[in-house]
Amino acid sequence: MTARFYKLTELHEKLDEAVRREINRRAPDQFKVMALKRRKLRVRDLLARLTPTGRQGIPNT
Repeated sequence: MTARFYKLTELHEKLDEAVRREINRRAPDQFKVMALKRRKLRVRDLLARLTPTGRQGIPNT
C-alpha cells in the first residue's frame, strides 16, 4: 500500500464520518451532504484508479 493510497483511504473514512454526522444533525444541510458525498465519490474514484483491478476492496458506499 502506497502512502498516497493510505492517505486517500483515511480521507474517504473521514468524509464518510462527516456525512454521517451531518445527516444525524437535527436539521441537516442537504447541500453540505451533497458536497461531502461528491468529494467522497471523487476520492473513491481516485482509489479505484490506484488499484490494479480498478475497484478491488472498495465498498459501495
